[in-house]
Amino acid sequence: MNPINQLHFAVSDHIDGNEVSPSFVPLALLGEFQEDVSNFLKGSNRDINLAEVIVSIEQGSLAFLAAGLLTASTLWNDLERLQTSNSLASIDPKRAKVIERWQTFAKKNAHRRYFVTNKSAQFSFSVDANSNFHSSENVWIQVEKYLHGKVIDIGGKIIANVHLELEEGTTLKIAATQEQLAQGEQNRLYRPALLHVMAEENLLTGQLRNHRLLDFVDYQPSYNETTFNQMVARGTQAWADVTDATDWLQTLRGYQA
Repeated sequence: MNPINQLHFAVSDHIDGNEVSPSFVPLALLGEFQEDVSNFLKGSNRDINLAEVIVSIEQGSLAFLAAGLLTASTLWNDLERLQTSNSLASIDPKRAKVIERWQTFAKKNAHRRYFVTNKSAQFSFSVDANSNFHSSENVWIQVEKYLHGKVIDIGGKIIANVHLELEEGTTLKIAATQEQLAQGEQNRLYRPALLHVMAEENLLTGQLRNHRLLDFVDYQPSYNETTFNQMVARGTQAWADVTDATDWLQTLRGYQA
């Protein structure tokens, strides 16, 4: 058989001290893996007729060798994308869900690992506890932010939190501890506040979620016109010999004309 016409799917794991193999595999894992392989091959476009795909079960880990895939153009295109990127946004959504499912299982079980390879070594990728496949629209990272607004509710008998109304009118519920809220003697309710928080930020949309209070920041902004004018005067004197502010700034940054 033409090796470009084949894909090798395998899952390795240890169950009760035994390595998963064709002669030792939980029925649930066998059914789940068979369904995942079927969904991965079909994708959303169903450009593969599973009735025409020949599968052999190989020795070693639980492994399927699927043949009859030569005309599945979207399948091969998706596999090629997976060679160069951890992003699942550009591949078929049904195949992306299979990989996300495998990654979820693998992160819960350090022994679990999935392999998809082509015998000609043209395509190969694996999913394990260290994998970082993700959908671009769903990438959340930990960030620290400073949020300014008015505290409209604070406390909680069992679950402590702060309700902060931002200047544009949005209200955020920020998780806290009772110890954090008990610190200091200042009454913060219905007063402006600057909060230092930890949150998760969506890389694509900038949306924040799961806010958690780190600290209340001592923030008492004020404007003194005399002090401001003094600073302006000092700056004007210090840069009096700068004739072109744009050219001066570009020179500092190392830009060459």
